[in-house]
Amino acid sequence: MKPSIIYPLMIVIASSSYGILSTIVKLAMKNGFASSEAITSQYLFGFLLAFILVLITQRTLPTIQLKGWITLLFAGIFTATTGIVYGYSLDYLPASLAVVMLFQFTWMGLFLNCVLTKRLPTKIEVISLVFLFTGTILAAGVLDVDLTSIPWQGWAFGLAAALSFSIFIQINARQVTGVTTITRTFIVSAIALIVISIFLSPEIIWNGQLSAGLWKYGLALGLFGVILPIMLFSFAIPKVGGGLASILSAMELPVAILASVIVLHETLTMLQLFGIVLVLIGMTLPPYLSMRKTKQKT
Repeated sequence: MKPSIIYPLMIVIASSSYGILSTIVKLAMKNGFASSEAITSQYLFGFLLAFILVLITQRTLPTIQLKGWITLLFAGIFTATTGIVYGYSLDYLPASLAVVMLFQFTWMGLFLNCVLTKRLPTKIEVISLVFLFTGTILAAGVLDVDLTSIPWQGWAFGLAAALSFSIFIQINARQVTGVTTITRTFIVSAIALIVISIFLSPEIIWNGQLSAGLWKYGLALGLFGVILPIMLFSFAIPKVGGGLASILSAMELPVAILASVIVLHETLTMLQLFGIVLVLIGMTLPPYLSMRKTKQKT
């Protein structure tokens, strides 16, 4: 498989891992656990898994410059804040609208990338965003939602989640010299766990919820919500750039919807299916045209 395909595929796999999370959290809630407990267990087990990987693979501690520590610090903070504010948005917004608000990270991430790299968005990036935005609205079923009674806090937390995730993507576009992907994952997960513990439910460590069955969901959430995405994003985003990574990360929505249909037996309308198709088109346009242009040059 060509490198030009491998790195975008890593972004798709990482965002697909995020897409599974909402279904796992819903399963945990069906079994009597609060969403804050599930999310806290996600970062707890993510940290533990990363710690095990470090013990197995790393024999020496890396020497990290101050600039590198700042990058890792903010990567951990925005990993955690995305989960926190998205959880808060669900207290005020219907799940479908919360997803739409979160997916504003596609254009926010592209905008941030354009600012940081001092460029204008390309024509294909703009066209891709139109497909993504339209597809997101249709796929999430937001057209059936009454918007008149939604409080301002819902809009604020929804946009904050999108902004936080877009910043997380841009931070991961920065490489840290001398730090392996596994070590980076460990440090970021440790910082994220500290932040999560301040705002959500650190009491799960001692109140018996883990042994009552929460550990099963925490283990799955830690693998798909911390280990896989952080490792793959850290490795692939510097290769593809923050702008394209923001677009490819839209894969999270179709996976989230399909997972809820398959596992939770939720209904999927033809309009939602059409929206998923639009998202997939918008997501695949930039890498497809980029590879086509590369072939023409060679």
